[in-house]
Amino acid sequence: MKLTTKGKFAVTALLDMALHTVECIAPITLYNISERQGISLSYLEQLFVKLRKQGVVKSYRGPGGGYILAHNTSDINISQIIKIVDDDMDARSCHGMMNCKDNHKCLTHDLWNGLTHHVYSYLEKITLSDLVKNYHTKHDNLFQIFDFSINNQNLRNYSKI
Repeated sequence: MKLTTKGKFAVTALLDMALHTVECIAPITLYNISERQGISLSYLEQLFVKLRKQGVVKSYRGPGGGYILAHNTSDINISQIIKIVDDDMDARSCHGMMNCKDNHKCLTHDLWNGLTHHVYSYLEKITLSDLVKNYHTKHDNLFQIFDFSINNQNLRNYSKI
């Protein structure tokens, strides 16, 4: 069981889109995502073909073209994204076929089956909206801490006068 770059990059790219869609309503280019996230443009193109075919994103051609999310961020869960780009996070060596050992279920099949179920169940509960909120919570807190530090520094400077 391993989350590959396909899944990681697909989630990262869609989160980038979700964060930047708030700033502008125009379609977002893969080039811009590539630049901001350091992901190969050709790799993003391969991922977005799959995401578009499954209706997660819509594409627009021509000048001003790019991609937009086809659904509200609260309707796109992380498990869905990972499955669409063919990332397999199944911990079972038999992938659920129960032929792990000599065409029979191995001794630890139920353990790995449970783990696989929990991983997908966890990721199904997390949406792009959750990740956007989490990003803003952490990002906004950094600005608050920074502002507080500046204010304290200013207060210290003023108290010396």
